[in-house]
Amino acid sequence: MDRISIAGGRALNGVIQISGAKNAALPLMIASLLTPDRLTLKNVPNLADVNLLARILRNHGLDFTIDGKRAEPSPHMGETFHLTARDIVDTTAPYELVSRMRASFWVLGPLVARCGQARVSMPGGCAIGTRPVDLHLMALKELGAEIDIDGGYVVARAPNGLRGARVEFPKVSVGATHTALMAASLAKGETVLENAAREPEIGDVAECLVKMGARIDGIGTSTLRIDGVSRLEGTVHTVLPDRIETGTYAFAAAAAGGDVELQGARRTLLEAAFEALEQTGAAITDTDKGIRVKRDGRALEPIRIETRPFPGFPTDLQAQLMALMTKANGTSVIRETIFENRFMHVQELARLGADIQLHGDTATIKGVKALRGAQVMATDLRASVSLVIAGLMAEGQTTINRVYHLDRGFERLEQKLSGCGAQIERIVAG
Repeated sequence: MDRISIAGGRALNGVIQISGAKNAALPLMIASLLTPDRLTLKNVPNLADVNLLARILRNHGLDFTIDGKRAEPSPHMGETFHLTARDIVDTTAPYELVSRMRASFWVLGPLVARCGQARVSMPGGCAIGTRPVDLHLMALKELGAEIDIDGGYVVARAPNGLRGARVEFPKVSVGATHTALMAASLAKGETVLENAAREPEIGDVAECLVKMGARIDGIGTSTLRIDGVSRLEGTVHTVLPDRIETGTYAFAAAAAGGDVELQGARRTLLEAAFEALEQTGAAITDTDKGIRVKRDGRALEPIRIETRPFPGFPTDLQAQLMALMTKANGTSVIRETIFENRFMHVQELARLGADIQLHGDTATIKGVKALRGAQVMATDLRASVSLVIAGLMAEGQTTINRVYHLDRGFERLEQKLSGCGAQIERIVAG
């Protein structure tokens, strides 16, 4: 397996271009199943998860092409995908595919909405918690689908089509909101989604669906009203910038020190994270091309934070913030309220010299004067990049193993960081 080696202690100075959002690109690709016409997506990041989902969608009969296959990836804009699901040839999503990426379970909604039936494998466990799909199934039942569980598969049937309904989620769920939103777009009558997720990626998908002919009100709020239509059409849509990548590089700049411009970043997508970062002592300013993050030699200030659904502090930046706080001048407290078991990076940060104590859903981080390079192991996507941030701060050499996790969510990470002065390289397995 590939590894990443980092020689820490070097400030970051320069420009990083923010890629398209993976968490929007994946459901946007799935939304292509809702129409027989071509859906063109621009600014799609070149990531392992994106490429895997393309393979999964082909299994259903999707015709998939990419514009301008480049010898060298452009640092300025992602790829352009053309997706056409003229004929759905298979409404089954098998275990061997769904088990490799949880988001692929979301094909359930579009398939049953368009075809009247779907058979999708349960996604199984997850490194950061169980993340059950009960809210997905609840929403589809409210929309009139008959749901059975057969041999580890969800079998959904709506031979006469889905019908509009009122769906009130007992808790906020990004995945269930995506499923219900896409399914309701082709349901008969009006659907009201209460306590819907407000994440920007939900809004991006909703805006694309509107371009396709869907009738959706309340985009960006917790109440979505969808007046179902009989058919959706093709369109062209540009994926919004990745707010988690933005936050990750912002924390990296604060950790290493220096001055970095994150081109394409939008402050409105990440207000809570930027407020937290400013509390630590980093300076954040808007530019005509994005966001500038700067930290001089002053000490990092400790912080207390809880992860919350949008617009709160995102759980997908919790590990990155924790890495930053390992060298704060005092004690920080981070409470994880979204996912259980999302502290697996703690033991690896400890290998670098971090002082972190866990008490249930809360981590207490006592800042240390120095981290020291070591061999560490990536356990999941966000934990992986937290180790990169820690490695940038550490004295000496840090080697991160099992970096295939990083390739799922960060496009050209080594190139983007090395372009700003980091001494980082990938060691390719022989």
